[in-house]
Amino acid sequence: MLKHIHHIAVICSDYERSKLFYTEVLGLEIIREVYRLERKSYKLDLALEGQYIIELFSFPDPPPRASGPEARGLRHLAFAVDNIDQSVAELNAHGVVTEPIRIDPYTGKRFTFFTDPDALPLELYEL
Repeated sequence: MLKHIHHIAVICSDYERSKLFYTEVLGLEIIREVYRLERKSYKLDLALEGQYIIELFSFPDPPPRASGPEARGLRHLAFAVDNIDQSVAELNAHGVVTEPIRIDPYTGKRFTFFTDPDALPLELYEL
């Protein structure tokens, strides 16, 4: 029945700040950007390597959500990278704080966590 993940929706508190983070810091490509007047909301469709992946929404005064990696619900969003050291250095150069790199005890692969501007937990996982 299911084919693949179509997209992930993210609601942000500061649209311009999050747009900059996802496009300039993480390097996602803008597919389309629309302002929905009836909802007073932006919708930004973003792609990774040509693959539609994230819908970034803004809404007036969205309520906060528990976002710790151990909170109930969606735990985090993970991005695959070829070189975690280089990726961490690029994030750090943009002022993004990353956790120390860890090793997955089951796969032997290296990974780390960081957050987006609204404290959504994100992960880098080395291929």
